[in-house]
Amino acid sequence: MVEFRLPKHSRVIKGKTFKAPEGSANIRKFQVYRYNPDSDQNPRVDIYELNMDACGPMVLDALIKIKNEVDSTLTFRRSCREGVCGSCAMNVDGTNTLSCIKHLDEIKGDVKIYPLPHMPVVKDLVPDLSVAYAQYESIKPWVQNDDPAPEGQERLQSTEERKKLDGLWECVLCFCCTTSCPSYWWNSDRYLGPATLLQSYRFIQDSRDTKTDERLKDLEDPFKLYRCHTIMNCTNTCPKGLNPGQAIGEIKKKIAASKIGK
Repeated sequence: MVEFRLPKHSRVIKGKTFKAPEGSANIRKFQVYRYNPDSDQNPRVDIYELNMDACGPMVLDALIKIKNEVDSTLTFRRSCREGVCGSCAMNVDGTNTLSCIKHLDEIKGDVKIYPLPHMPVVKDLVPDLSVAYAQYESIKPWVQNDDPAPEGQERLQSTEERKKLDGLWECVLCFCCTTSCPSYWWNSDRYLGPATLLQSYRFIQDSRDTKTDERLKDLEDPFKLYRCHTIMNCTNTCPKGLNPGQAIGEIKKKIAASKIGK
């Protein structure tokens, strides 16, 4: 479980309760974080009662039902609904996850929905990911190769070379891992965080990339990389089942190996 920590607010107050329609038998309560920095002094938690006989099975289905039928002011991100785009990342029942693939049957009692922790809130369940995206951009997340490509064909990989990317390319940049990391909570201005470091390792492992030494040199920094203390919240919470903690460890080993014999 990832402890939820409020993004720079003093306290959360009790909000409104929206009752389910009369005659509803299968009722479930959803406690949803609400905050508009342009108008609210403090965040609040609104309670929505939904008739589950007329609701889809996923957390995102419930949020869409709330927005469409109960309270159109509720704000959240969503797109693919298939766990591919990473847009609907939020903290559900105390764990960072993708709401589109989080089944309501997995949650006992009231469903508690908050934005990703320790991020500024744009509105309600929408975190400001500007810093995280800037950090991602800083690692140059594309194949770098100054050698001319073979005429008339792509840069090829062997089966073994391609397998090295498994467990890395699947990252959807939802930042569930990054926002679950205590080291990132306290050092987000300088520590790159699990998602960005996993993406960096993806290009370090790519046989088509010829800038491995430059990438490793850029990461060899007390804060960019070495703020990772192997707490492993990142791996425990990844909704795609990836292992950012292991990727970070592999980067450290490669840096250490590059110094041997120098």
